[in-house]
Amino acid sequence: MPSVSRRTLLRTGVAATVTGAAVVAGVETGVVPGRARLHDVLGLTGPDGVVPDVPPGPLESGTFESFGRRTTVGYQVIYPHGFTPTAELPVVIVLHGRGGDHTSAVSDLGIDRYLTAAVRSGTPPFALATVDGGKETYWHRRAGGEDPGFMLDQEFLPLLADRGLDTSRYGLLGWSMGGYGALLWVALHYWQRRVRPATRAVAVGALSPALWRRFEETTPGAFDDADDFESNQVFGRRSGFRDVAIRIDCGRDDPFAERSGELRAELGAAGGNQLGAHTAGYWRRMLPDQLRFLGTKITG
Repeated sequence: MPSVSRRTLLRTGVAATVTGAAVVAGVETGVVPGRARLHDVLGLTGPDGVVPDVPPGPLESGTFESFGRRTTVGYQVIYPHGFTPTAELPVVIVLHGRGGDHTSAVSDLGIDRYLTAAVRSGTPPFALATVDGGKETYWHRRAGGEDPGFMLDQEFLPLLADRGLDTSRYGLLGWSMGGYGALLWVALHYWQRRVRPATRAVAVGALSPALWRRFEETTPGAFDDADDFESNQVFGRRSGFRDVAIRIDCGRDDPFAERSGELRAELGAAGGNQLGAHTAGYWRRMLPDQLRFLGTKITG
């Protein structure tokens, strides 16, 4: 085997270093794909959130026949530890992401334990209510007639009130598809806050909301067509968010980071783009801040 001179090794090492630096620079500027994956390997997306080591509170599950969803819909009501299912608490409605259902907030995020931790840390007590909005409805009326928004307004909110929860000042929290859905609900239901002030959303929290500026950018299946997209756009609806406290958080390596920052600026919302990607680990890390924000606003 021929020997390699020290000069050759040095040249090779320098070339490899320069090439590696160029690849990293390309990834950072978007020229080379895989920035989020590279940052994850390098530990630049931040730590995953760890579910608090506290006991969960009572969790009540049920179903109802939904005209809006055209099917039987599952739901859960989650209380902080130390409270009973008869407690008359204010409520935050939780909207799941694409492919999820009403169980995802507990099974994927451990939100029941985060709720207990939030209340123990001083946040005024409140309940969480999750509901199945469909695997990829994107929480708006679809061409086939399915309407998760109708379900939330005409079916789920009355159900929660009948259970004794205080829906006079409720909040919404969602991630990914559900983050978009929570923002859309507030944007499109400004009339509800005017006509029915006794039951109104006063705060919304969105984690990595699925946001796009143009129909051509959207995920296949998120909207029926370009008209459906424009009818359910959240940008340019600032008046719809009037009198609502808003928090939008998104990981810097999330594909929705830029749009999240733009909407946050447009609405003057709280939150930010922190280290993170479009992952459950990031959403868990941000849950304490989101729950504190929402719990304070709906009880204020």
